[in-house]
Amino acid sequence: MAKWFVSAKRADFEEIGKTFGISPVLARIIRNRDIIGNSSIDKYLHGSQKDYYEAGLMKDMDKAAGLLWEKIREGKSIRIIGDYDVDGICASCILKKGLTLCGATVDTVIPHRIKDGYGINEQLIRDASEEGIDTLITCDNGIAAASQFAYAASLGLTCVITDHHEVPYEWEGEEKRYILPQAAAVVDPKQEDCTYPNKNICGAGIAWKLVEKLWEQINAPTEAHQEILELAAVATVCDVMVLLDENRILVKEGLASMAKAANPGLAALFKVHDIDPTQVSAYHLGFVIGPCLNATGRLDTAKRALELLEASDPREVVWKASELKKLNESRKELTGQQLEAAIAIVEKEGWQHQPVILVYLPDCHESLAGIIAGRLKERYYRPVFVLTPSEEGVKGSGRSIEGYHMYEEMTRCKELFLRYGGHRLAAGLSIEADKIELLRQTLNQNCPLAIEDMEEKILIDVPMPLSRVTKDFLEELKLLEPFGMGNPKPLFGQKNLHFLSVKLMGKNRNMARFVAEDEEKNRFMLVLFSNWEGFKEDVEKKYGAKRAAAWIEGGQDEAIEMSITYYPSLNTFRGRQELQFIIQNWC
Repeated sequence: MAKWFVSAKRADFEEIGKTFGISPVLARIIRNRDIIGNSSIDKYLHGSQKDYYEAGLMKDMDKAAGLLWEKIREGKSIRIIGDYDVDGICASCILKKGLTLCGATVDTVIPHRIKDGYGINEQLIRDASEEGIDTLITCDNGIAAASQFAYAASLGLTCVITDHHEVPYEWEGEEKRYILPQAAAVVDPKQEDCTYPNKNICGAGIAWKLVEKLWEQINAPTEAHQEILELAAVATVCDVMVLLDENRILVKEGLASMAKAANPGLAALFKVHDIDPTQVSAYHLGFVIGPCLNATGRLDTAKRALELLEASDPREVVWKASELKKLNESRKELTGQQLEAAIAIVEKEGWQHQPVILVYLPDCHESLAGIIAGRLKERYYRPVFVLTPSEEGVKGSGRSIEGYHMYEEMTRCKELFLRYGGHRLAAGLSIEADKIELLRQTLNQNCPLAIEDMEEKILIDVPMPLSRVTKDFLEELKLLEPFGMGNPKPLFGQKNLHFLSVKLMGKNRNMARFVAEDEEKNRFMLVLFSNWEGFKEDVEKKYGAKRAAAWIEGGQDEAIEMSITYYPSLNTFRGRQELQFIIQNWC
């Protein structure tokens, strides 16, 4: 069971409210995001392009830009090597558009998930050398490829690395020895001696910074700047970067630009999903657009997503976007089937009680492992690894919780892996099949988590009666957007609501609309957008199956009492607007 807490961070909320023209409730929410001091609050509320950090603060950024300009002037051929996820696809597109506008001879290679695996490899390097490529530039990969870049150097290739993943290291006694690849320039803010303030920038964000640095020497059109900003914003959300500081401003500005949708492929994705570009949010990017772009790299080839983002013909982009939508529907169906299989295995073996869950799915497509690991992590609130068969033995993806640094824990037993990489909350790996059980035992034996670390904590920003919510307050909440990692939607709470009635909704009847009443007899509309079955089970536990059934059938005399956390919203139906409250948790 999750534990509920009320955030109790202190500040003079009345004074903050007066200074910035906001309510004390909004001031309290901002303090809960650890935004402290007038300059930081002002930047949070009103940050704009002037608040972006200077790209040259990033180690080797000026060197990389200078070297690329030199190659462009010499007419040398440049090849971009990206990655097959949204971040890698967007980063590749940004670099290609940026270099092309500078007059470069440039092409792009996105590794195939099955045939090539993650990131640059010796075959891709050999292909580049044989095809007369002079310079390789990576995006969203490369920092962990020391041996591959040594091979590239032996073939005479010039290499530039742009990445945002952790720099590999080895322990020498009590100290870490970092292993940097051999390259003409290594741009990665995770390097120990990099002074760039935003360590949470994504791969496409770094590509965006590099292109803007290159464009200082040319008069790039406004539309080009807007287009690469939009792509960097999509990647920042979809790669689950912390949406504070520079990242938050980038996404905020990118969403505003999307009202005009400078990128035709992105505009087509909005169109086929019936998303109004003027109303697009971080939610749409993370849960609608991102999965479509990712689906190509999972079930086919990520080149299809890249081609969509690079296309300009109106008919072509709509057709390509429709195909991506269909592919994502197939991916959803496969994911659902394998998730059910994973849950059955975990609960049969009792692994949900272990600190680290590791499950092998013999019939699962390797591209779905990360999604399933994320769903299991949410269900059991444990670090989770999902392994699948692959051409090189067994591959896997991991997703973690706060308090468990996945990359560091994997480094503690790195001898078990053929290959691994990642960061605090996510990782990828390859391993021999006969070492799966040893890996499970080792990860659990080494796990530093205490029991309380594996209890999900629900942090309520403000305990607030539903009756205090107004349409004006809903409008004010928009100042906190965009929401995402590090800047979640505020969570409000109210105790002891009387649920008078329930109506099931949705194709699968897993959603519900309630009429509820507070102690002053005020009535409200509440909505549960998922997990009706879980809500129903908890009602049955609390009141018994007979009374629960009577309540569901419609007798107001059988009203039940629940405490909830919620987020308020405005429901528009046939021109009428009314407040509704979206249930997040209940007890």
